[in-house]
Amino acid sequence: MEKVIKSAKKNIIWSGARLLTAVLVLTLIIGSFGGCNQGEGTGSGKKVLKVYNWGDYIDESVLDDFEEKYGIQVIYDTYATNEDMYVKLKSGGGDYDVAFPSDYMIERMIAEDMLEKINFDNIPNFKYIDDRFKNLAYDPKNEYSVPYMWGTVGIVYNKTMVKETVDSWNILWDEKYAKQIFMLDSSRDSIGVALKKLGYSLNSRDEKQLEEAKQELIKQKPLVLSYMGDDVKDAMVAGQAALAVVWSGDAVAMKRENPDLEYVIPKEGSNLWFDAMVILKGTKNKEAAELFINYMCDPEVALRNTEYIGYSTPNTEAMKMLDEEILNDPTAYPPDEWLKNCEVFESVQDAVKIYDRIWTEIKAS
Repeated sequence: MEKVIKSAKKNIIWSGARLLTAVLVLTLIIGSFGGCNQGEGTGSGKKVLKVYNWGDYIDESVLDDFEEKYGIQVIYDTYATNEDMYVKLKSGGGDYDVAFPSDYMIERMIAEDMLEKINFDNIPNFKYIDDRFKNLAYDPKNEYSVPYMWGTVGIVYNKTMVKETVDSWNILWDEKYAKQIFMLDSSRDSIGVALKKLGYSLNSRDEKQLEEAKQELIKQKPLVLSYMGDDVKDAMVAGQAALAVVWSGDAVAMKRENPDLEYVIPKEGSNLWFDAMVILKGTKNKEAAELFINYMCDPEVALRNTEYIGYSTPNTEAMKMLDEEILNDPTAYPPDEWLKNCEVFESVQDAVKIYDRIWTEIKAS
């Protein structure tokens, strides 16, 4: 009986050893396959560039062409507002290399040492950027950013629903359009609209003026159907509202799909904005990031992007290739008189807590 027990123990030990060996072999096989997959995608055999951009703000086929041309994989993510982007980057999320912030946010990111200086020797296509878009206040020496797109904020309206002249922000407070108004789900843009309506600067840091703007937006809120982002385009094209505050490039795209829509910059003035490409501090792929930015400034690539998204390009050679209809559309390329009361957003870092509080109170009202 004792021999039987010893024999059984011996068999169990050998069975366990065989099982352990099998598990180790299987693990090695799976690991080797995993390594192959990694090499094809994000493994050490291929460089990876992480890009963070606004939603629906690029012809994504240019990313495929970049990957094919340079053998660098692009991981591409999107955000809805500058503030969303800032919070994610500030919290260390994403580990991105290139981003596309707006003017005032670039100013803030420079001040907070969040950006790398660009080696413009690696951006020869910078010569195609119109001088009007260089050395602007948010990056006065053009050390940290390369212009991507520009435009305005205004009102797009449906001519079959709105018969009166649209030339003022006041129409967004007209009760006859209750629940037929879309506002931007963006604190700077929506508060800026109210400030301009009141005759103030959209860069106001005056707490009394900001409180007045808050009360205006709270008074308007029952008339607002929704606060929206990129989804405003489809909603207005489908005729879901009469009026909407939009970015000009979105208005170009909307008008293309629905001829009943028209765009105007209100007489009180609005926001003249610039979005630019930047390289984020601490990137391990600076040369690849500069290669990507240079590629995006290639006139053919810039043309594809501006034609796809409808926003205005700062690229002089791309402009020469645009259809005359687009070049002559004041929505995309407004005359100077349309811009006379417009302002560029500045960083209001000294008042950002006030802006945040006001926006929270508006949304909660």
